[in-house]
Amino acid sequence: MKTKLMGILNVTPDSCFDQGRWFEPSLAIKRGIEIFQQGADILDIGGESTRPNAIPVSENDELARVIPVINALHKEIPIPLSIDTMKPKVASAALKAGASFINDVSGFRDPEMRKVASDSGAKICLMHMDQNPQTMQNNPSYLKGIIPFLIEWFDTQINLLLNEGVLEKNIILDPGIGFGKTVDHNVEIVHNLPKFKALGFPVLIGLSRKSFLGKILQKPIYSELLPATLAINTIAIQSRVDIIRVHDISEHRDVIDLMYYYNNKSVS
Repeated sequence: MKTKLMGILNVTPDSCFDQGRWFEPSLAIKRGIEIFQQGADILDIGGESTRPNAIPVSENDELARVIPVINALHKEIPIPLSIDTMKPKVASAALKAGASFINDVSGFRDPEMRKVASDSGAKICLMHMDQNPQTMQNNPSYLKGIIPFLIEWFDTQINLLLNEGVLEKNIILDPGIGFGKTVDHNVEIVHNLPKFKALGFPVLIGLSRKSFLGKILQKPIYSELLPATLAINTIAIQSRVDIIRVHDISEHRDVIDLMYYYNNKSVS
């Protein structure tokens, strides 16, 4: 199995790392093409920042940010396009514009979003987030421990999705690094990635330039976290995750290709 590479395209003015570099539609389209050319297998497009304490975006603003970009990129590049949104109407419009993947960081809590997933037959990323971006990092705690909690939560949400018509083959799991987790929670999740794989679904992990890496290394500036990101994603790839979601495409393309070669090279 070769881990797939999901490239991040933030069409927002306030993302932690990109800081609005691709907010203008023509720049976002150019960047999307570049992400494909650098070796991404999937392109994840989002019009609302979900960093801690991010300001919510209206449905109309989010639509205006992402739909023109999806429309254009659907015609320009052959890889699947993913819509990163918590809003059912945005997801539905994005699918009509050419996306084929819904990445909902709120974990498909909204019945309308589950209906969009069921009716469309799109691939979906089921991610865990505690509460919402404004409150998720307010002393997150899990009485049963983070791993038992997540496994139970996935079981509940998967059954809900299946009962409402989502096909099993379309579900991908994401434990939600940094979304209502402490540094120790995040490290424990990475240690236990095989337990999520054992649930029988593909696993996606988003570790790219996450703040917990900066806290461990005492490097609070996101631009300094590429080496840490490459290291932690190498661990994830060795744990056989199916998809890694990243900002830095070409660097991770090299890591994936080298590890695939190494792991499949017979030694005489």
